[in-house]
Amino acid sequence: MRKIIAGVDEVGRGSLIGPVYAAAVILKKNINNKEIKDSKKLNRIHREKLAKYIKKNSIWAIGSASVKEVEKLNIVNASLLAMKRAIKKLKVKPNLVLVDGNKSPELKNYLIKTIVKGDQKIKQISAASIIAKVSRDKLMIRMSEIFKKYKWDLNAGYGTRDHINAIRKYGVTRFHRKTFSPIHNILSLKKK
Repeated sequence: MRKIIAGVDEVGRGSLIGPVYAAAVILKKNINNKEIKDSKKLNRIHREKLAKYIKKNSIWAIGSASVKEVEKLNIVNASLLAMKRAIKKLKVKPNLVLVDGNKSPELKNYLIKTIVKGDQKIKQISAASIIAKVSRDKLMIRMSEIFKKYKWDLNAGYGTRDHINAIRKYGVTRFHRKTFSPIHNILSLKKK
C-alpha cells in the first residue's frame, strides 16, 4: 500500500490584515513535480499556473483563521488552527502529515512531523505553499477592490511603506489586525 503523505504550509502570518491561510496537499502519483518549489521562489504568473496544475493532480484543502481568531489566539496559534482545519478537510486521511516550520497543530490520530524550511525541501509542502499563497492572494485582490487606497492587491496586506502611509492617512479597517505592532502603534499615537 502506498504511503499517503500530506504537505502543509501557511501564508499570511506577517500580513497586517485579513485571515491567515493554510493548505494541505496530497500529490497524486502521476504528478510531474519538477517545477514545484517554494511559492516565494516563483513569480505570480508561474505560481498561478502551478496552482491550477497542482489542484488538478492532487487532493487538497484550504483552512483559514479569521482576523478575530488571530487577535484572540495570537498569530502562531491562529496559523496552527488554519493548518488543522486544512488537514481535517482533506477527502483522504494521510498516513503522514509534514508541516513546514517547527510547530504543528495538535490532531488526534494523525502522525505529524515538522520540517524547518520544509517548503524548500519537500514537494508536498512546496505544493501546499503555492496553493495557500495563490488562494490568499486572490482574497487580497478582491478586498483591494473595495479598499483601493491600501493597495492590498500589490502588498497582500504586508507592512510596506505605501500600506503604512495609507493606514496613517485613512485609518484602519475592520480587516486590520489591531494587535500587530505597526497597527497598534498607529492606534496608540492617535489616542494621545
